[in-house]
Amino acid sequence: MTTDTMRALVATGYGDPEQLRIAELPVPRPGPGQILVKIAASTINPTDLRVIAGGFRDLVELQFPYTLGNEFAGTVTEAGPGVTRFRVGDEIFGLALPRQLRLAADPVRPSLSTGALADYAVFEADTSALDHRPAALGAEQAASLLIAGGTTLALMDTAKIRPGESVLVIGATGAVGLTLIPSLATAGAEITVTARTTEAADLLHSLGAHHAVGYDAYPTGVDVVLNLALFADGLPAAARSLRPGGRLISIIFPPPEPQQLERDDVELAFVMQTGDETNGARAVAEAAIAGRLSTPIARRYPLDHGVEAAVHYARQHPLGKVVVTV
Repeated sequence: MTTDTMRALVATGYGDPEQLRIAELPVPRPGPGQILVKIAASTINPTDLRVIAGGFRDLVELQFPYTLGNEFAGTVTEAGPGVTRFRVGDEIFGLALPRQLRLAADPVRPSLSTGALADYAVFEADTSALDHRPAALGAEQAASLLIAGGTTLALMDTAKIRPGESVLVIGATGAVGLTLIPSLATAGAEITVTARTTEAADLLHSLGAHHAVGYDAYPTGVDVVLNLALFADGLPAAARSLRPGGRLISIIFPPPEPQQLERDDVELAFVMQTGDETNGARAVAEAAIAGRLSTPIARRYPLDHGVEAAVHYARQHPLGKVVVTV
């Protein structure tokens, strides 16, 4: 049983996170193939802030109020017609783009929602980006894993790191980087990371990084560059650090074009956490339970302090996920 209204972290127009607010909205209702979920935990992510800042206006013009939130863990409270995968009372977790970003989702089995930073959200049930939450994963841990963990799995699958290869990770202090570094270390890579502070460098060293450099001091002759932070204008400098025949793999949308690297003797790939069977909810959960994936949580906020959570994420650049509990 649900109430008629709920709290949600919304943008009422394009702008900085300071203009967000907690609004009272009608509880959404699930249609055919959809489920209503009582949210237990969600997170603040870079995409949330890029979207409200207007970073995707060439793709979609938002309609306001716009409810933020991609990752979540929660309990199914209602199932629409045709749903067989989930039942009322199921504890689930997953990743879904707010519906207004449909054009950026999987065209075949899109994982879409009404926005997870709310008391309730409606999700599409038939997607590998959602799954039952294993008892071994707490709600906060599960909500924190999908983007960073799924992206790590996708990067490792694409990069195919060989023991002894040198890898430069640009933007290593975000949640993806902090989740990725141990996987690179396990693969036997010689890892160089970018870090702005001694605190960040120390943390990255503890996770398995060998060297820390500034953003203006990339090494040369590197086998692989993993770009977790730079937009197109920063790619030439990153590409210059590669040896001939090296590989640059980026996760930053939009996908880079080869000519943006300003050299033609290196390979370029774009990786996106798609939520498919190789990096979706079940694959991430299995890797986490096996001890192969872990995403640190930097700070927790209740939903009523969701604006503060978004501002903290944007301005303080915490070393780990910012979780919003509901």
